[in-house]
Amino acid sequence: MLVNRSNRLTRLSTTGITTGIVVALSCLAAGTLLPSDSIAETQVAAMRGSILIHNAKIVDGSGEPASRGAIRIMDDVIVNVGELSPQPGERVIDANGLVLAPGFIDTHSHHDDDGALSENPDALPLLTQGITTSVFGQDGGHNYPLSEFLTDFDQSPASVNVASYVGHNTLRERVMGDDAQRIATDDEVDAMRAMLLEELAAGALGLSTGLEYEPGIYSQTDEVLVLAKATATQGGRYISHVRSEDRFLWDAMDEIIEIGRQTGMPVQISHIKLAAKNLWGQAPTLLEKLEAARAEGIDITADVYPYEYWQSTMWVLLPDRNADDLEEIAFVLEQLTPASGVIFTRFEPNPSYVNQSVAEIAALRGSSEVQTFSDLLKEADVWSTAHDGASAESIMGKSMTESDIKTFIAWEHTNICSDGGFDGHPRGHGTFPRVLAHYVRDKKILSLEAAVAAMTSRAADHIGLTDRGRIAPGMKADLVLFDPETIQDHAGIRDGQVLSTGVHNVWVNGQLVLDDGVATGTHSGRVLRPASQVIPKR
Repeated sequence: MLVNRSNRLTRLSTTGITTGIVVALSCLAAGTLLPSDSIAETQVAAMRGSILIHNAKIVDGSGEPASRGAIRIMDDVIVNVGELSPQPGERVIDANGLVLAPGFIDTHSHHDDDGALSENPDALPLLTQGITTSVFGQDGGHNYPLSEFLTDFDQSPASVNVASYVGHNTLRERVMGDDAQRIATDDEVDAMRAMLLEELAAGALGLSTGLEYEPGIYSQTDEVLVLAKATATQGGRYISHVRSEDRFLWDAMDEIIEIGRQTGMPVQISHIKLAAKNLWGQAPTLLEKLEAARAEGIDITADVYPYEYWQSTMWVLLPDRNADDLEEIAFVLEQLTPASGVIFTRFEPNPSYVNQSVAEIAALRGSSEVQTFSDLLKEADVWSTAHDGASAESIMGKSMTESDIKTFIAWEHTNICSDGGFDGHPRGHGTFPRVLAHYVRDKKILSLEAAVAAMTSRAADHIGLTDRGRIAPGMKADLVLFDPETIQDHAGIRDGQVLSTGVHNVWVNGQLVLDDGVATGTHSGRVLRPASQVIPKR
């Protein structure tokens, strides 16, 4: 009798819960809300361990004004938003009036460089910024083969979601080897195209280029167009560190606009900037050019980070790659970035130069700034040659102005990105809190709602994500809870690895990965592939 009664109760309970789940899923499919006090919702909540976050200031990512309310999460999905009551069996979290927003999406990240995210899966520098998704394969370089890279994260996830582009420079290096400092032949471009299609099929978002870098700097626009058109046929997207951000900026803008025009696919300018004195103040002019392209039907957008310093290599400042051209170096230090603003984050021939500027090193050596710059380039080249071509140096350069940065951040087609990693530039630890502290709270360049939209829904749109970046029923439960009055970046130019504060909690796919500013050790991130290539959740 007891056994039979137990079985009967189990059957009844299961039937009721199954009915509730069907109701819940039907509501989600129809785009409607679950009834807040329905039996179906109660049963699903009890069965699946739902979470209610209430007493929150909800900034939903749309750009619309914030509202007080609650959200309910079931598994990895937001199922209800509004004035909600706790249901039996669910966990209730009091937000204490803090801002609850969609998790921030970093559309241009280098936190995967040298396997850094795999070695640091808690991703604390990302979570303390509110980042829940990082997009790799930037500036023309990606982890090859992409299928292995993504499968590794499928099997051993991090605390954040990951996605990747295919890098043009990687394809060029694989096809042309050490002979890539020239125009590619038709056969070589065909080989790149075939490799590109394989990498896209592995789950890439699209194609990235780094046309200021080796070996992409030696490519012609026709080569890039062949690859971009192939990407477009697969429903991909194009993102580019354009061919010049200083001397030849306008030609570079014409090139990416033309790629958008000929392919018809979305094109995005990576870390948009005006990195030369003679360009400072022309941000409105550049945006007018981009708006004209958009009016023509070209879907061109941009991402931006909130710093006057960039990070790259010394060589990027010399398009002709001639360390003996002292006249050109003098131009660089006069018009592009001063010697006092060129600060080493890495210098393998003499690691003691890290955190020192070219001006400071010149004073130590008793040499001119121009000659010192030239000598340092040659020393780095010698070290690189002796170490099988390994990179020997990295610098930060001060080339942008606050006025232009503010203009770019405020553009309605720009999203925020870090362009950062675990080491080096402070943007890898501070970008998103810096926007919220400096440009929202202090300078009032953006409203809180506009800034969050630039970090979430707009970022999602720019990389083709349809189920993240907004707080709404049916969206994935990537969320950040932060205090808008205290959120703050602390990483500086010479101390770039300092964590931000003010982010209290972060959820990724419905799982708590940051609790009161401390990583929980839960690694619930997923690989985000185009919809046709999604691997079912295990």
